[in-house]
Amino acid sequence: MKQEISDWDGKSADHITLIYNLYKNEPAFTANLVQLIQQVPLQKGATWLLKHHLENHHKITAEEVLKVYDQLPRLEHWETKLHILQCMDFMPVAVENKQTVESFLRDGLANKNKFVRAWSYNGLYLLAMQYPEYQKEVRPLLEQALVEEAASVKARIRKLLKKGFE
Repeated sequence: MKQEISDWDGKSADHITLIYNLYKNEPAFTANLVQLIQQVPLQKGATWLLKHHLENHHKITAEEVLKVYDQLPRLEHWETKLHILQCMDFMPVAVENKQTVESFLRDGLANKNKFVRAWSYNGLYLLAMQYPEYQKEVRPLLEQALVEEAASVKARIRKLLKKGFE
C-alpha cells in the first residue's frame, strides 16, 4: 500500500479509489494508514483513504484515533488537513488529544484555504458538542464568522448554528 500511495499522482480519484479497493479488507488496513500518515509524502493519500473508509461506515480504534490526532502538528498539505477535519465526525476527541485538536482547529481558522477554514469551524463545533465548556466561546465565534467569512464558509456555519448545541 505504501508504494501504491507513493505512485499516486495526488489527483486521480479513480487511482486512489482503486488503492482503497485493493487494501480495504486487509486486517491491518487502518493501522497501516495511521502509520503512513506519519510520513509527510504519504499523508495526502493516507488521509484520503482514511476519510473514505470512515465515510463508508467503517471504524477505527480509539488508540488509532489518538495516533491520528497526535499527528496534527505535522500535517503539511491543506488537503491532508481537510481530510482529517472531515474525519472528525467519526473520531471523537479523547481528553489526551483535546489541546492538540483545539490548537489545530484554531490554526485552521486562519488558513488561507476556505475549505480548511469551513471544516475547522465544523471541528470546533464538534469539540464544543463533546466538551460543553467550549460552547460559550464557539457560538459567538460561529456567529462572527457569518459576518466575516466567504460564502462557502458561511454555508457550513449556518448548518452548524441550525443544529444548535444540544
